[in-house]
Amino acid sequence: MSSSADCFIVLPANCAAGSLIFGRNAEDTDAVGGVGVATEVCYYDVSDVLEGKTDGGAALEPAADTLRVILQKPKPGVWGGDFGANERGVAIGLSWSTGQAEAKDTDSLLGSDIVRIALATSSDVDAAVERIGGLIVKHSNDSSKLNIVVCDPSAAWIVSSAGKVWAAEQLKESWKRLPSGGLSVTQTIDKSSEGLDTSASFAAAHDAEAQAPAADWCGPKAEGGDASFTQQDMFETLRAASSEGSRAASVSVLSAKGSSISCHWFTGTPNAAESVFKPFVFAPNPRISPLTQVQPEAEQTLLHSLHANRKPAALEHLRSLERSCVDELNNYFSLQDHASDELDELLKDCVEAEVKFYR
Repeated sequence: MSSSADCFIVLPANCAAGSLIFGRNAEDTDAVGGVGVATEVCYYDVSDVLEGKTDGGAALEPAADTLRVILQKPKPGVWGGDFGANERGVAIGLSWSTGQAEAKDTDSLLGSDIVRIALATSSDVDAAVERIGGLIVKHSNDSSKLNIVVCDPSAAWIVSSAGKVWAAEQLKESWKRLPSGGLSVTQTIDKSSEGLDTSASFAAAHDAEAQAPAADWCGPKAEGGDASFTQQDMFETLRAASSEGSRAASVSVLSAKGSSISCHWFTGTPNAAESVFKPFVFAPNPRISPLTQVQPEAEQTLLHSLHANRKPAALEHLRSLERSCVDELNNYFSLQDHASDELDELLKDCVEAEVKFYR
């Protein structure tokens, strides 16, 4: 089960309200005519976020404290996720993985397992990078190679790994596009597994045939230090970069506690250019729609199935609703420093409003 994605990161100096914005187009190599494997979006409370069996087969270690998590899954029925966020404003996404099929059920952890565990147990980006590194050293399969983007409101990191060794780079550029296709950490290594030779390019040393390609930015550009880039700009960026092979898109707007409220946006449907983003926040008791989850004996989410049969006219109306939702939430966030219970069903309400246009 490989997970690849085209990732876009804009650091706080370029973003409105000083947020960090992380956007991700998940890629689906099995997509046929724009309809491929369905993406699930699932919410986990502290009581169940580390329940169940990992996809790689490694036993879950007890954790003293866990966090609430919103998780996007690369395919139905898997335990881990390829993108997600937690209630402390940490967002993690896989940008590239290989060797995962060989690693399944080998008493190891897949990249998707690592994403879920790190989100459940990390209160900030530094803790998440260290947690990911520790899980790679202890549980990664020798065949596994990963690129993982790790963000919180203050910083963004890229972690590249090959087998049980890893290297991490903290992003210094104001904005960066990280396409899939290979390892991304090269000469700049700010953290690493013990004993790693940091004088050599990590990517070249561990995967000379599959180093991540360079790619230009798409869509609205984040200009140097003008603090104007918004979530709507990231939506349009992902739409400009998407294709029929794009499985789903997600955006995290990460805001420092007390300054605003972090918000996470999901399409839950293929091809951002043909989809709309729906918001989720960590309100007191979030309830998300069952339409974003695969029900027993089904192969796709109902949202995915209905979206596949949409009428062209529906998209224009839904885009208008999306813009209105962005404006209303921005206004709410400007007046509130925490999410109240009136946002408990935010994602649920938006998903159910969307499917009314498909029936």
